[in-house]
Amino acid sequence: MIHFKSKLPKTATTIFTVMSKLAADHNAINLSQGFPDYDAPAELTGLVSKYMEQGKNQYAPMAGVPLLRERVCEKVQDLYGTYYDPETEITITAGGTQAIFTAIAATVQAGDEVIVFEPAYDSYAPTVKLFGGLVKPFELSPPDYKIDWQMVRKLISSRTKMIILNSPQNPTGVILDEEDIKQLIAITRGTDILILSDEVYEHLIYDGKEHLSMARFPELSERSFITCSFGKLFHTTGWKIGYCLAPKELMNEFKKVHQFLVFSVNTPMQYAIADFLSNKGYYHELSSYFQSKRDYFRSMMSATRFNLLPCYGSYFQNAEIRHLTEEKDTDFVKRLTTEFGVAAIPTSAFYNKGTDYGVIRFCFAKKEETLEKAVNLLTKV
Repeated sequence: MIHFKSKLPKTATTIFTVMSKLAADHNAINLSQGFPDYDAPAELTGLVSKYMEQGKNQYAPMAGVPLLRERVCEKVQDLYGTYYDPETEITITAGGTQAIFTAIAATVQAGDEVIVFEPAYDSYAPTVKLFGGLVKPFELSPPDYKIDWQMVRKLISSRTKMIILNSPQNPTGVILDEEDIKQLIAITRGTDILILSDEVYEHLIYDGKEHLSMARFPELSERSFITCSFGKLFHTTGWKIGYCLAPKELMNEFKKVHQFLVFSVNTPMQYAIADFLSNKGYYHELSSYFQSKRDYFRSMMSATRFNLLPCYGSYFQNAEIRHLTEEKDTDFVKRLTTEFGVAAIPTSAFYNKGTDYGVIRFCFAKKEETLEKAVNLLTKV
């Protein structure tokens, strides 16, 4: 056998893969992994075929098809009133996760400290560690998962390279508010701290609230990589296409890594998305579309014994289980899958230390009939 030292010795297969496989093995309804079970817009998939037939099947430019970058520029201006140069400040990526990986790879060096708010999407910490960075986790707790910025200040040091944010947040469904932005500006002012803002759920905001993108605030946008997802926007998670926004100086570094990581992204799909994005009404209406799913799911879940936490964004609904069981959340979701036929995600998987607050996550980006079948099974718990 060949012996070598692992760069990620404590990293195992992601919980999403584990639970989706368990759901498949037991023919359970999969409310664990975050993907829809309904189709993308027919017009969009038709456009992909159109551009394939037109011969748009070779390498796209490294930074992305120019028209798509222009459409992203228009979208950001429309939503946030901020201009990003399509030539120098926008890069099309192979999904949001690749954009996150690339931003970290381009900037984090050995010994750099990165603040991560937990529970957190599980790609952040391993990527930081892969490049020799030190993760400084800040644990948030239910039911509101509110950031204590005075405590965050105590984590800041001369070695702090980056703060990673995610709003709307996976897995909690919470969003940043104006006070959070005010505190973030104050903490980073006069420093070289970078921000990696994971905004893949930017269009999934509910109850009349507003997405406070880093793009809205000059003091934050000047130091931010903003990562976004077309997969979340168009119900096409399997296409793995997203994009990154950053000021020219940061984007230059981003592209140095991007060109050797994937070089370029699926060409006909880029043309199709560029074409489809001319319909601005689509993304303006997406929040109401998902809010109706959230409200429908929450209404049905009132017939169960689960205690639902607030959900202001994303397509995830969290539920407390401590009153139902003394089991670890990981054991409970496995039993929920094998005995009751519904798969969920334990939120302890989103904490570096595996902290178990007795909260699990359901995905409601599903057909109504799927949600109905799932809730009928959950009423038996």
